[in-house]
Amino acid sequence: MDRIGFAGLGTMGAAMAANLRRAGFEVTVWNRTPGRAAELVALGATEAATAADLGRASDIVVMCVSDTPDVEAVLFGSDGVSDGLASGGLLIDCSTISPEATATFAERLAAAGIGYVDAPVSGGSEGARNATLTIFVGGEPASVARARPVLEALGRTITHFGPAGSGQAVKAVNQVVISGVYLAVAEGMVLAMRAGLDPEAVAGALGGGVAGSWILANRSGRMIANEYPLGFRTSLHLKDLAIALDLARSSGVTLPVAALTAQLEAGLVARGYGDEDMSNLARAIRSLSGLDG
Repeated sequence: MDRIGFAGLGTMGAAMAANLRRAGFEVTVWNRTPGRAAELVALGATEAATAADLGRASDIVVMCVSDTPDVEAVLFGSDGVSDGLASGGLLIDCSTISPEATATFAERLAAAGIGYVDAPVSGGSEGARNATLTIFVGGEPASVARARPVLEALGRTITHFGPAGSGQAVKAVNQVVISGVYLAVAEGMVLAMRAGLDPEAVAGALGGGVAGSWILANRSGRMIANEYPLGFRTSLHLKDLAIALDLARSSGVTLPVAALTAQLEAGLVARGYGDEDMSNLARAIRSLSGLDG
């Protein structure tokens, strides 16, 4: 069984690394900010001092960090993963980053004999904890086949779409689609409240029809209560939408709903709400509709 390294122990990454350990993999972990590994060490993981040390201790390194520059720094910066991961190794990137940059990173690692699979995920913190993530995969078939047992410990739906960067492009599509659903549910719940209806009863009734969705079932209650405990950070979704809108521009596609969502999220981040769950789009709709100050 391959030795697994995991870089990035945030909300998603820590839960994913724990699931790899529970699946029986030998796991070494590393995080740019120290102090995140104690629970994983208690599960039997080993903590590396540097990203290069993580690479040296691993056959396969999984990454889950915030943005394209972060991936580049962890991979290719001083004492980066690529300094330690030997030829014949494999990098699985579960971050959400630029498809174009992903293809470039794959080429750079291929020159050193290292495989690269982009495997961004959907399912939020619940999916990460429960190993039920949906995973969008790009990479060479042999690398994807080697990555599959690792990915199967993290998620339920694993789909290979093509060469490196393909998984990131599909994740961009995912983020566009959920933008519209989150925004529509927020608008619907606020409309129900302003019309004098019981919004919880409305959400329950809608869930039995065509309007039913995971977001309606799992996030409408937060919108009604105006409380947004973290599931998926608004600031990160805004970053993802910037990637999607860049891809849309280069593809000649107009995305009016995604663009509006990005504007609303930018306003929320500017007001200090960027660390809340992205269901806080309802904050914007509630405020514009006179429900809140």
